[in-house]
Amino acid sequence: MTHWYEGPLAAFDTETTGVDVEEDRIVSAALVVQDTAGGRARVTRWLVNPGIPVPAGATGIHGLTDEYLQRNGRWPAPVVEEIARALAEQCAAARPLVVMNAPFDLTLLDRELKRHRASSLAGYLQNAALCVLDPRVLDKHLDRYRKGRRTLTDLCELYGVALDGAHDAADDATASLELVRAVGRRFASRLERLTPPELHTLQAVWHAAQARGLQAWFAKNGTTEAVDPAWPLRPALPTAA
Repeated sequence: MTHWYEGPLAAFDTETTGVDVEEDRIVSAALVVQDTAGGRARVTRWLVNPGIPVPAGATGIHGLTDEYLQRNGRWPAPVVEEIARALAEQCAAARPLVVMNAPFDLTLLDRELKRHRASSLAGYLQNAALCVLDPRVLDKHLDRYRKGRRTLTDLCELYGVALDGAHDAADDATASLELVRAVGRRFASRLERLTPPELHTLQAVWHAAQARGLQAWFAKNGTTEAVDPAWPLRPALPTAA
């Protein structure tokens, strides 16, 4: 019997102009599809001219400059539609979608679809069920008392996963995919009897609990930052009257 973490997976990642899912833009994205553990990965890459300046801080992270994106990137509208259709294709094939810190990448894509296509991610998925595996949520639930950061770089080091080009969308997606496989193997006794759709449902509950814990920690330390419990996609903000 092949367990889900050894079987077909797809992984999605973006690089952006910043960390505000409501206002920032996608500058690059990648989808990595692998039919079996150790099998050849099929990689699709997108490069976007976001139509707004890329802050120096963002360029310092992913290396993509305004000049490079204006010369080589495509306009956002057709790209975000291609991305949404590619993700919908994976969902229609019942292939779990690995997204590290899913509420960031999926919410930002949803807002880009609203901005450029007057649509939403749900609109492209239609009857295909979204099934997400988020290595950050999984690790935090399965090893909840471990101290330390849980960035992609940190988790890859912990689980022995190669991360050759951090903050390159394709490399990050590939590493996230292998990370989910590694988490599955390490916690096989707790995960192998669960299907990916069951895990999707559980992760929403686990993430909400994790958000409440972080919110309580913030309050205890006098931080006013709000933590959104929604997963894997944050609801759209109310439209101003």
